Amino acid sequence: MASSLKLAACLRTILLNSTGNSVTHISSCCSCLFYQQTRNLRKRSHKIPGWHVKQFEKHVEDDVSVESEKFIKSAIQDHYKGVIASPLKEAPWERGTWTQWPKTLRTGVLALKLGVLPQWTKNGEKIYTTLLQVLDNHVINYRNPAEATKLAAWHPMWRNKYGAVVVGALGTDPRLFTPEYNNLFRKTGLPPKRKLGRFLVTPNAAIQPGTPLSCLHFRVGDYVDVQARTIEHGFQGVIKRWGMKGLPASHGVTKAHRRIGSIGGRPNRTAIKKGKKMPGHMGGDWSTLRGLKIWRINTKYNVLYVNGKNIPGRLHSFIRITDTKLPHKESPDNPPHMPTCFVEDQPEDLPENLYADDLFQFTEPSLTFPDES
Repeated sequence: MASSLKLAACLRTILLNSTGNSVTHISSCCSCLFYQQTRNLRKRSHKIPGWHVKQFEKHVEDDVSVESEKFIKSAIQDHYKGVIASPLKEAPWERGTWTQWPKTLRTGVLALKLGVLPQWTKNGEKIYTTLLQVLDNHVINYRNPAEATKLAAWHPMWRNKYGAVVVGALGTDPRLFTPEYNNLFRKTGLPPKRKLGRFLVTPNAAIQPGTPLSCLHFRVGDYVDVQARTIEHGFQGVIKRWGMKGLPASHGVTKAHRRIGSIGGRPNRTAIKKGKKMPGHMGGDWSTLRGLKIWRINTKYNVLYVNGKNIPGRLHSFIRITDTKLPHKESPDNPPHMPTCFVEDQPEDLPENLYADDLFQFTEPSLTFPDES
């Protein structure tokens, strides 16, 4: 009621002070009065945009005999065998150099979350690491800044600054996908990927389509940012969503044991404070963790041991991994491989496991005694 009276008083003042043909002035003032700020509103939409290509086929032939199924699988493997061994159709592009300013953005990778495994430092400190497997990653497409500006949902701040790299992970049977989705991989000749991701890159980090990406895209000791969707929980109450205590179990409480209680409304406020913790949808949001250290790398299975056990996403979900954007975690004196680590950048005697300098290796002795002689 109070807000309605204030709004009416403001409108009356504007109308009394307006003289002549000041319709534009009145309309502009009214638009300011009725403007609602949407900065703090949460937006969650799982609706696939209209420009996305339909991925999976609805009807898959399941009446194929066992012998025919084996023949089809062997034919698919023979078709893509040579492409996977040498996916580049053109000569390699010229490699750029890493610069701290303007900041160079390299492409990221898509990894599979495997689980949590503890590690120990050389001083005996126990740390938890999450295992992320970079599984069958290839560059599917690259668009320079001029072409990327024409893409749908391209942010105005990205215009003429960044290009777009599409990375695919986990090649699969093409019969599972629609013809439109399979056509996305016709240019590179690679098998269709189960997961696609788009990354922003600067022009000096342009990477050729068909280039394979492995765990050696990063190095031991580097800091990375990981991004994924949190675990979906649906609509939940305040006890599970925010960890509230709830109301007492007895002493007059009836049917309100798990309710929120007072929400802090006051007569002179006439509204609830923005950001109030209330029941609602829990999970399913994009979450980013920045500045996570890579403690260990397994080159045989392409596994990264990333610091922390709270990386978002459930097991066997895909995680986006990029170079960290934290300035104090960068190492300008030791820049990363540009635009990625190629075969010629790898040492000849590459070990199976790469460890950080301060990480304890179980092949080393834990106790050493001085020589008495």
